[in-house]
Amino acid sequence: LFLDEPTLGLDVNAQARVRTFLADYNRRTGATVLLTSHYMADITALCPRVLLIHQGRLFHDGPLDVLADQLAPEREVRLELESPVEPDALAGLGRLEQIEGCEVRLLVPRDQLTAVVAQLLERFAVRDLDVTDPPIEELIGGLFRQGRV
Repeated sequence: LFLDEPTLGLDVNAQARVRTFLADYNRRTGATVLLTSHYMADITALCPRVLLIHQGRLFHDGPLDVLADQLAPEREVRLELESPVEPDALAGLGRLEQIEGCEVRLLVPRDQLTAVVAQLLERFAVRDLDVTDPPIEELIGGLFRQGRV
């Protein structure tokens, strides 16, 4: 099944229904679905395999999470602490991006994430902690802006 921008111009609810239908259709029939889209929500919801092609050149062929790992070797760690800390107290725990009162934002290499989170929880009174990947739209957009594709 070949689909070019299947959710373009649809409202949010219709987009969700199309995604649900396509996922169900793929599961029931085992059909290959080739989807072109600029909507990352379509891609993340439907595509176990992603091909990133620019000007006829294949840049990536594989899982989306592998592409994300290649483009963003760090994860963002956001903390809300019980009390403010000095920037020096966070030395060695990733790259400090922001500290404002009790709120801290760090970038941590993926391969150090578990150890760093454990240290943060051990050293500080943490009210809330959130670990996120940068949005895939930003990562792919950055590739194009930097001319890496």
